[in-house]
Order: sequence, then structure tokens, then C-alpha cells
Amino acid sequence: MTEISDASGVGRRVENGLERALFASRWLMAPFYAGLVIGLAALMVVFLRDLVGFIVKVPTAKEADVILGVLTLIDLSLAGNLVIMVVFSGYENFVSKMDHVKGRDRPEWMGTIDFSTLKLKLLASIVAISAIHLLKAFMNVGAMSDREMMWLVIIHVTFVGSGVLLALTDRLTGHAD
Repeated sequence: MTEISDASGVGRRVENGLERALFASRWLMAPFYAGLVIGLAALMVVFLRDLVGFIVKVPTAKEADVILGVLTLIDLSLAGNLVIMVVFSGYENFVSKMDHVKGRDRPEWMGTIDFSTLKLKLLASIVAISAIHLLKAFMNVGAMSDREMMWLVIIHVTFVGSGVLLALTDRLTGHAD
């Protein structure tokens, strides 16, 4: 009887150790999120560069050029928002809660986006970014071939269709409100 209890005690300790190691492995994701923050900083540099270039050209720019410039800034802003959503939601869902962020500074959505909602928000942002690229292409239609324009439309429609199918799948599986 003692051999059995010793064997099960060793097995239990091994299992507990393995479970602790597996649970701690979530911290391996933290460098990914830190890397995304570095990517966000790179986006900010590009945004500032484009903003300065835009401001310099505004006094002599045509209306279409101003609209294209603003769309470019919106595009970069959406990409930045996308990175923030992935960093905050991913970190809180898979690594650890950000307990030190409290009160007015804490975005309302923080801590409420689960993986399913994050997928939908990511795809919605990608569709919006794709729509902006498509609008920019339409405004600059003379600079693109019909083939390039066709592929932009196909890619955009694919993103839209994927978003609809993902939302429908989530609704059918009970993940959507």
C-alpha cells in the first residue's frame, strides 16, 4: 500500500510541476506584445512623416490630393488602433490582467474583449483599411491598370465576405451577443 501512495504522490508532484510550467509559459507571449508596441512606434514615425509631408503640400494641393492625404492618415490611425487592440486584448486574455490601469484612463472595452470578439474587431479593422485603400485607388484611377483595380476589389470583397462568414459562425456557435 505504501508503494502505491508513494507512486501516486510522485505522479501528483510531476503533474503539478508540469501544470505550473505550462501555466507560466503564457509569459512567453509578453515579448510578442512588446514587439507589437515597437511596431506601433514605427507606425507613429510613418504617420508623423506623412503628416508633415501632407501639411507641407496642403497650400498648393488639389482637393483630391487633400482627401487622399487624409485617407492615408486615417489608414495609419486604424492600423495603430488595431495594434493597440491586439496588444491589450491579447495580453489581458492570454498573459495577465493589467490591474494597475484603473479609473478614467482604462478604456471601457479593455478586459471585455474575448478572443472571438477580438477576431471580429480585427477583421472589421482590416475591412476598413482595405476600403480606404480601395477608395484611394478609385480616386487615383488613372494611375492603376484595370487588372490592379480588379484585384483590389476582389481582395476587398474577400475580406468583407470573410468578415460576414466569421460573424455568422460566431453567432451560430453562440459566441456573439
